[in-house]
Amino acid sequence: MPIPDYETLMLPVLRLFGEGARNVAECVPCLKAEFEVTDEEAVELLPSGRVTVLQSRAHWARTYLSKAGLLESPRRNQHVLTQKGREVLASAPDRIDNKFLDSFDGFRDWRVRASGEAPPSGGQIAPQRDIQAITSALPLERETPEDAMASAHKLINAALRDDLLALLQAMDPIRFERLILDLLAAMGYGGGDLDNGRMTRATGDGGIDGVIDEDALGLDAVYIQAKRYDPSYKVGRPDLQRFVGSLTGEGASKGVFVTTSDFSRDASTYVDRVQHRIRLINGQKLAALMIQYGVGVRARSSYTIHSVDEDYFAES
Repeated sequence: MPIPDYETLMLPVLRLFGEGARNVAECVPCLKAEFEVTDEEAVELLPSGRVTVLQSRAHWARTYLSKAGLLESPRRNQHVLTQKGREVLASAPDRIDNKFLDSFDGFRDWRVRASGEAPPSGGQIAPQRDIQAITSALPLERETPEDAMASAHKLINAALRDDLLALLQAMDPIRFERLILDLLAAMGYGGGDLDNGRMTRATGDGGIDGVIDEDALGLDAVYIQAKRYDPSYKVGRPDLQRFVGSLTGEGASKGVFVTTSDFSRDASTYVDRVQHRIRLINGQKLAALMIQYGVGVRARSSYTIHSVDEDYFAES
């Protein structure tokens, strides 16, 4: 039979994790058998040629279940049922789909973020309103093909940002600080030369984790504070005051404070009032910049849209 859409796969995927599957790869053979997918259908690839249609749809089913809080990932490529997931299975639903998942706050919040850009540093998730009306995980029939592709691109990047943040949370602190220097170099600081960035000592760094030249000539420097914090932790004003004190001690005027979590409103307001020029980068912004500048990610596939060349057909 034809390969089911990813919503149809949601409940079977959740059941398989409840039965002990550890990752999507272990679910695929069971899904193939359950839905009587033929061998020819099972090896059908996406246009990128890198992953099968069945694997991709099972992956997105797992992703959506995770955003709703029904699955969690204690380590990379391992997923387990949460208490909420066990409760859902115990209720014996006939089907799990996007409408069903919209009853969970985490899923609705993620859908809001997926519908647009990541919230600005210190910003809050949009209030819960008619989420179903403003952000759909599937292209709307009234959308043009270009609109549908743009919506899908935002959705894919929203999932990628969350995947990157999970990896950053598990990263060694020293490696994380190096990554921030790599990112700033990719953004053009230090003339794009990694040699123009340097990390401070792991201990006794005086509250500064790294320094990178603002330009290729090294006429000015940007000082960096990079902190891997739990998503629930809000970097507050006291954290920023200590950072400002460190900048003052170094005779520096410019700094970047990067965190995998977010900043409190008080912290964001505080940096606007100090003489130092400080930029705040929260977790969502950090992941978005990594995608934008190609740090820790790579292009998997691309699609070229052609249109008529009016100049070619213009009469001379």
